[in-house]
Amino acid sequence: MVRLGQRLHKERLRQKLTLDEIANAIKIKPTFLAAIEKGEYHKLPSVSYAQGFVQNYSSYLGIPKAEITALFKREFDEKNAFKVLPDSLVARKEIPLHRLKIQQSLLLAAGLFCVFLVYLLFQYRAAFFPPSLVISTPKESSVTSQEVVVSGYADPNATVYVNELSVPVDNNGAYTRRLMLFPGKATISIKAVNRFGKESVITRNIEVR
Repeated sequence: MVRLGQRLHKERLRQKLTLDEIANAIKIKPTFLAAIEKGEYHKLPSVSYAQGFVQNYSSYLGIPKAEITALFKREFDEKNAFKVLPDSLVARKEIPLHRLKIQQSLLLAAGLFCVFLVYLLFQYRAAFFPPSLVISTPKESSVTSQEVVVSGYADPNATVYVNELSVPVDNNGAYTRRLMLFPGKATISIKAVNRFGKESVITRNIEVR
């Protein structure tokens, strides 16, 4: 049974042509032409290149297209075309997929690490940040009676002091303290301290009448 490569090789020798001469004429590398004559299709760039190279080569030699097409289809199974691709091309396709899997794994690990850091920061934020503290009353520079109501909101886990007097804080962080002050200008100091010793301090300067 005559093979495609044998048919081309025999015709080329009959016409006393070299691979270099044909390569220059049809602009196909001599190594590719040699691969076709040997039936080594795996040395060609791709399926479409294999078909095109064979057609151009046979056409130059004057071999009927129908004859070459029949031989080519008998030897070359397009369903298994991946088998004729060079190893270098296959490797280039596999490397990005491998790298993609590595990148996905790294991104997942980085994401989990970030979540873990956020969790730690949330759990131990009191060790790094002073507790929240808001004073609702009295307002700065306000004029009040001798009985002053000091109220506001703080971190529910913090201890609140009004003029160094401890004030209870409810589950919502609300606190209230009543003070009896002498007439004149007065300064009220409100302080919130968490279990790590971080504190927030706000003062109110008022006038008592």
